[in-house]
Amino acid sequence: MAKFAVILPAAGQSSRFKDKEKKPFAVLDGRAVWLRCAELFVTRDDVLQTIIVVSKADQETFRRRYAANMAFMNVQIADGGAERFESVANALALVKPEAEFVAIHDAVRPCLTEEMVNAVFASAARTGAALLAVPVTDTLKRVNAQQEVQETVARQGLWLAQTPQVFRREWLVEAYANRGKVGKEITDDTQLVEAAGHKVYVVEGSSTNVKITTKGDLFLAEAVLKSRPKPKPSGPIHPFAEEEMWGGRPKK
Repeated sequence: MAKFAVILPAAGQSSRFKDKEKKPFAVLDGRAVWLRCAELFVTRDDVLQTIIVVSKADQETFRRRYAANMAFMNVQIADGGAERFESVANALALVKPEAEFVAIHDAVRPCLTEEMVNAVFASAARTGAALLAVPVTDTLKRVNAQQEVQETVARQGLWLAQTPQVFRREWLVEAYANRGKVGKEITDDTQLVEAAGHKVYVVEGSSTNVKITTKGDLFLAEAVLKSRPKPKPSGPIHPFAEEEMWGGRPKK
């Protein structure tokens, strides 16, 4: 069985979220968003390590608030960097050598399912690199700075990238070591691995694999979660799973 390490980047500024809490630490249906993400991985037999990336400015509060959660789930912290790729590089340096693959999953995509994880892990184990994505279904317009439509872009063959994005560890390490040579803006980890000369394969995800960017996305994610049957736990139950105190503050 292939062994995976999981990196959860959670060091962004959350400038578009417009809340006192940053997106990964916002409460979603009773539990912090990042916890919902981590829970999908920590009970898996094929995951030997889970690392969350938190900005240095947030770490004291994070450790105080989530110390029990982290201890129970055996989650490590990596320092956040000025840019996302610095954050992932810091976490990558902590990955155990026994991990054959590294999965990077946005700590603000809490609606991921076990079936999606199974599919993308299996594809990566077979091909070396895979990501979840969904085909573009809307009509695409290219516009100028004045918001004038310049052209309609053909959507055939276009997919929207999601996470997890999963790679052979040595491929990802190589890609990050050479990221300064890419010469253009890098928007996700798959692009780095592509630039290093490796083929990456798509596994169809779901529109329900919502990325929380705004407060509206939080409400959408809650609706998605509530529409699903309550899953039976496949591993140890978190000691606070049924308590109303996720995020370190009891509900009133």
